[in-house]
Amino acid sequence: MKVRELLLHQDDECSCGCGHDHDHEEHEHHHHHDDECGCGCGCGHDHDHEEYEHHHHHDDECGCGCGHDHDHEEHEHHHHHDDECGCGCGHDHDHEEHEHHHHDIPKAHGKRVYILENLGCANCAAKMESRINELPGVAEATITYATKQLRITAEDYDALLPQIQKICSSIESEVKVVLKDQPAGGIRTKTYIIEGLDCANCAAKLERRINEMDEVDEAVLTFATKQLRISAQNPDRILPKIREVCVAMEPDVTIHEKERTRSEATKEKESGMSEETQTTLSIIIGAVLFIVMEVLEHIGYTSPLMLAAYVVAYAVLGWKVVFTALRNLTKGQIFDENFLMSVATLGAFAIKSYPEAVGVMLFYRIGEYFEEKAVERSRSQIMNAVDMRPETVNLVEGDEIRVIPAEDACVADIILVRPGDRIPLDGVVVEGDSRIDTSPITGEPVPVHVEVGDEILSGCVNTSGQLKLKVQKPLSESMVTRILDSVENAAASKPKVDRFITKFSRVYTPIVVFLALGTAVLPPLVAGGDWNYWIYTALSFLVMSCPCALVLSVPLAFFSGIGAGSKKGILFKGGVALESMADVKAVVMDKTGTITEGNFVLQKTVTVGNTDEDTLLRLAASCEQVSTHPIANSIVTAAKEKGMELTRPSTLKEIAGEGILAVMDGNVILCGNKKLMEHHNINISAYNNEVFGTEVLVAIEGEYAGYLVISDTIKADAKSAIAAIKKQNIVTAMLTGDAQNSAEAVAKETGIDEVHAKLLPQDKLSTLKKLRETYTSVMFVGDGINDAPVLAGADVGAAMGSGADAAIEAADVVFMTSSMSAIPDALRIAKSAVAISWQNIIFALVIKIAVMILGLCGFASMWMAVFADTGVAMLCVLNSIRVLYKK
Repeated sequence: MKVRELLLHQDDECSCGCGHDHDHEEHEHHHHHDDECGCGCGCGHDHDHEEYEHHHHHDDECGCGCGHDHDHEEHEHHHHHDDECGCGCGHDHDHEEHEHHHHDIPKAHGKRVYILENLGCANCAAKMESRINELPGVAEATITYATKQLRITAEDYDALLPQIQKICSSIESEVKVVLKDQPAGGIRTKTYIIEGLDCANCAAKLERRINEMDEVDEAVLTFATKQLRISAQNPDRILPKIREVCVAMEPDVTIHEKERTRSEATKEKESGMSEETQTTLSIIIGAVLFIVMEVLEHIGYTSPLMLAAYVVAYAVLGWKVVFTALRNLTKGQIFDENFLMSVATLGAFAIKSYPEAVGVMLFYRIGEYFEEKAVERSRSQIMNAVDMRPETVNLVEGDEIRVIPAEDACVADIILVRPGDRIPLDGVVVEGDSRIDTSPITGEPVPVHVEVGDEILSGCVNTSGQLKLKVQKPLSESMVTRILDSVENAAASKPKVDRFITKFSRVYTPIVVFLALGTAVLPPLVAGGDWNYWIYTALSFLVMSCPCALVLSVPLAFFSGIGAGSKKGILFKGGVALESMADVKAVVMDKTGTITEGNFVLQKTVTVGNTDEDTLLRLAASCEQVSTHPIANSIVTAAKEKGMELTRPSTLKEIAGEGILAVMDGNVILCGNKKLMEHHNINISAYNNEVFGTEVLVAIEGEYAGYLVISDTIKADAKSAIAAIKKQNIVTAMLTGDAQNSAEAVAKETGIDEVHAKLLPQDKLSTLKKLRETYTSVMFVGDGINDAPVLAGADVGAAMGSGADAAIEAADVVFMTSSMSAIPDALRIAKSAVAISWQNIIFALVIKIAVMILGLCGFASMWMAVFADTGVAMLCVLNSIRVLYKK
């Protein structure tokens, strides 16, 4: 923020010299009445503050004295390219660093530049910078998100590197800190698709085994999205070794490039039908044999053929399980699910519990089949909600329409979108007009009218007219792909509870297996009990020893939450964001663009005497029609909306700091502030300031006629959204640079609990810290760019946006629509996802422990153990996807 603006924000009145009564946030728009803006540039141009920052870049020099031709925004970065910055020290540093250079940094300190590879979030970068600066021994740390550079000034920067790496990884797991001059071929991350993996616990084991490879810097396997992210110097080069590791553990696993075509995916899916059919047939045959044997046994039929029939049924159902167990056993996988199930069922054969052996394998296979289907269905439901990528597009070539794959469409191609079609690629309308349903992207239910020249985001639905679009971005860069990537990235960001369950599962299985061994051996040895009974009980423990229900259901609950959010235009940046949002005790919001629309609208027209409101508005609009300023435009727009014909003044004079003097139809019109009225001896005793905003006073022929109020518009859903947030027992607060009375008026109308006004950017950050001390966990909602320091200081940073590139890259959560209702929706989704994950954990553990206790007491069987394994897993999966359907 410029010095002039910082000074103005400290006063109750703006004191800019224009004389208008307006709040601080509106100050930048009000100078259209001045001959000069007062910026002191000496150019004599009539421009407002918003225009001022762009004004001087047309000059040959910016005034910094360097002699280079660059604008003001470039100026702050300019000198770090030169050998010296001009301070005379001879060091290579930019202006922002210069203020610290001679005063704060001892001579023993050195400086080093690192590159933050895989850094994908501006808000995360700000958080990293803040945390690194807190490290002992760091004099200064600066992260430049645009260049991915981390500049460290410290006594021993290399010794601090492990701590810096740990901080960065804790905030964004894929970030790697490397020296700036590291040669090409350094650590990079690539994502692969892993198919044929049907066990979440096996996925965790694979991830751990791949991470043990020397060539792999980091590996993240996300079972919910079937994605394997590899960070290494050359991921493609080590892919064959990764395949060997995976196949050694799971022979049916295949790994391929993420960027395969949709037709390849379809073929692969079709080729997998034979295996599914084979599984179904083996279950049906095994089930028929089992039922026949049970019926014969119950009617008293006995024959040596019974045993043979049980063996055949078991072989049909369990041959693959036993074969896989033996193969994995040779590779040291003792606690493999297949091995444990084989031991349990073959042990039942050994103690002559033939029906239990076959029945347990049958219901295990049935449970596994339905669990796999439940996972596949939930995965497809979530991905279908967010994967809006088109298969094909209609390419216009002259008078012909040719259907081509969407990935083959290029920038500047013309494509046809018929009524009812989804917009396939980001583009601009070149022919036609229609109404567009933007709800798949923004969550906004009201269709938007588009015509020639309007830009449209992919993923929206064309509801009425036929359109021709000029492609602006290829499929890989379009909004539909960005949203899909965002959801997939979020799924790979594991929350604390997920990481805990992954670690817990590593000790759970060995504990249950040793408990089973103790159950089989100790009671008969100590108390002389029935060996068959205790071995049977121990075998039921083995059936329950696989932690799949836990390892699968927890991440799936968070993934469902991420999918549910994307359906409402809410992009969560990971499970960590959901987990943090569930604990939020206070929501702190910026005013402009969050609670208000961020535009200027005529709010009220107040008249005195014989002048009516329409006359007052028409006269003011006639005076303001020559200006292009937002405040002037709001007055003119209001008049035109009422169908008024404006008169061009025969004489018009702008009086610096006061307003306009015009002559129309022989009448002298004054349009400006109180200073203008007082300067012309206008009696304004009837003027009563009872509203907030910028006020334009009007006098006709020396008589005060009234005033117009122009201010920002509060969003239509602000009041209901605030009420919905408070209904969740969450405190609401507003931070703004506005004057106190303006801020309080907005808070009163919307129902916000706390107001903190007249704040500079650094004041906002300090105020947020105080709120964190009071409420422990705070979420800040801003625009994601201008409020970066405050977003970084919050437990959860959320950005209001309309799908802009910059907004998507900032904050922990992005609200694609500007609707405030997205805030309570996001909080509800987060709480549901976290609650369901804990429901799954508690439910799975309680059932397993209960069955174990019942088994020890003689009331449980292996049948119940099967339910405690695959049955519980399936129920947890179904419970996880409830988030998708919650209203």
